[in-house]
Order: sequence, then C-alpha cells, then structure tokens
Amino acid sequence: MPTIFAANESSALVDGEPIEGLRTIDYRRQQVRQNIYALGSAERIGLVSGPQSVEGRLMVASTNAKLDSLTGDTPFQITAQLKQGGTQMAVTFDECFLLEKSFNLGVGGHGEAIYSFTATRVREELG
Repeated sequence: MPTIFAANESSALVDGEPIEGLRTIDYRRQQVRQNIYALGSAERIGLVSGPQSVEGRLMVASTNAKLDSLTGDTPFQITAQLKQGGTQMAVTFDECFLLEKSFNLGVGGHGEAIYSFTATRVREELG
C-alpha cells in the first residue's frame, strides 16, 4: 500500500520560517556505485559505494523574500512536513547551499521562481 501525502496539508520551512507561496518541492539523492568483477568473469561479485549528493528544487509562486536573501555561500536548512490525514513524514535537508534561481512569467499566468539547492544530507523520518 503506498504512502500518500497531500500538498494542501503539507508545509515547508527554511531556517524555521515558512516558505510562503511554495508550489512544489522535489529532490533526489544520488550515490556513486561501482561494480566489482572477478578476473575472467562477466558477473558482478560485489559493489563499492562512493560519495553521495543531494539536490533539490523549490518552486514558489512569484518570489520569496527569505530565499532571495540567501547568498551562495550562506548555509541554510530546509524542513518539510509531508502529511495526509494521520500519516506524516519529516524531511530535513542539512547544510543547504543555493545553486540557482530562475524566474518565469508567461502571458495569462503568474510568475514562478525556482530555487535550486544542494544539501549535505537529507533525513526522512516517517512518523
């Protein structure tokens, strides 16, 4: 059975301040892996794990003053409370750094800013 979270019940904070206008949050965690093979064999006999990285994006309706105030060398923390009824999960991104901000405004719509960040680690705690 899948664990489903609803956007209208969830929230996110940057350094303890609510991210107003937040429309989406997405992230990915990657880890370098390398196969180990035995001499004369095509089958993998082991796996070596290397460094890992976390990258994410926040899409905000128009713009966000707190996120705009962050400079490239200022670490910050993002926490998200994902909820659906009685199910919840806390997602915490530690030692984040802003990588990029982009802004888009189309005819008939409203402006949307995308803040890309990298984090030292992400912690997911299902509660």
